[in-house]
Amino acid sequence: MRHPPGLKGFLLALALLLGLLLLSTGVGLLAYLLLEPHLALPGWTILAVALLVMVPGAVAVGRLFPWLTDWYYFLPALAFLLVFTLYPIGLTVYLAFTDYSGQRNNLPDRSTETAVVKQEGPRLLLEEPVAEALRCDPCQGEPVEVYAEGHRMRARILEAQGAELLLDRAPPFQAEFVAKVNAFRFVGLKNFAFILSQANQALFPVFAWNVVFATATVLLNAFLGLILGLILNNKGLKLRNFYRTLLIVSWALPGVITVQVWVALLNYNFGAINRLLGVLGIYPIPWLNDPDWAKVAILLVNLWLGFPYMMTATLGALSTIPDELYEAARVDGATPWQALWGITLPLLEKPMVPILLSSFAFNFNNFYIIYLLTGGGPAQEGRLATAQATDILISWAYKTAFSAEGQSAYGLGAAISLIIFAITVAISLVNFRVTGALREVK
Repeated sequence: MRHPPGLKGFLLALALLLGLLLLSTGVGLLAYLLLEPHLALPGWTILAVALLVMVPGAVAVGRLFPWLTDWYYFLPALAFLLVFTLYPIGLTVYLAFTDYSGQRNNLPDRSTETAVVKQEGPRLLLEEPVAEALRCDPCQGEPVEVYAEGHRMRARILEAQGAELLLDRAPPFQAEFVAKVNAFRFVGLKNFAFILSQANQALFPVFAWNVVFATATVLLNAFLGLILGLILNNKGLKLRNFYRTLLIVSWALPGVITVQVWVALLNYNFGAINRLLGVLGIYPIPWLNDPDWAKVAILLVNLWLGFPYMMTATLGALSTIPDELYEAARVDGATPWQALWGITLPLLEKPMVPILLSSFAFNFNNFYIIYLLTGGGPAQEGRLATAQATDILISWAYKTAFSAEGQSAYGLGAAISLIIFAITVAISLVNFRVTGALREVK
């Protein structure tokens, strides 16, 4: 039996494979949720049960749709796509509308662990008053975890009076301890409202510097790469292969190591650059300690890291221009400058525009250069601690998610990530529209 042809067949196969994966995962998750309170199962139980369901399920679906067996090779790739791409995206969107943080992490707070003295069904008697032991007031509706040796279960408090606790369901084992769960809650648009309320201190200045950083980096790298590419493309230049190799060294070295070397070179007191300036009679420059100079330092270091890529791209594009065009221009009496403006630059435009756009997109979210060189600093008056002088949107999101006010604010960081996504898509669409990169050629 042949599979349905065209797009219909592809979509049907994809739907059946997705259904098989989701059904297997759902059964594994359901089995874990039902059995975990009684057997204290490890997390990998979900995967084991899912595989036990998927194998016979694949056989059964293969009998109903014999042509689908040819698509089973696609199952591992689809599973990895769901787990490592779609699931993180969905989780980010979900957390953006919650107050999930290091404090509200949906885990039991072991500092509230209290021994259970007596148990009668869903009613527990604790060794201390509930409000003091679990640090809740009022306690009604608060989630708790009840556990014993090899058992644990989550429930909600219906009533709390003195040391007595009434749960919404009875533990199926003899409880030994109870602890409050640091549950996170759905907060709607609260995270986005907070970001907009602090826009003058974080969003607007960070976004403005982000655009300047990405644009200036692309322009500087493209200009230097173009100049060097034109020079090295001259076939009459001696040792040009040696120069190419020498100029590509900064691209070949790992960026993490290179940036750390630049941090040492730009040190205010002991850096080699300031020492050299001192020999020349110039006062030391606070490369990494002053907000404006720190931005200059980032652009210079990123120029060092990025110009070899633009140089290589320019050389590749120049190699596609036929020599006959230049010969015809010389015959017509054109000067080298006229050949550059009339032949070289127009023919470079089409292959270089996609490269420039992709470079802008990369540098718009270039986290590692900011994080390793300045850490987003130095601090600037009137700005949030997580949105300092050289922070870009992605480093602001990272610092908010992992170090906001001494704890992790994952929900707020996820909300910033969604804003970054929306801004990036908008800028990309504008770039594509203005440059005509996606325009069909008739």
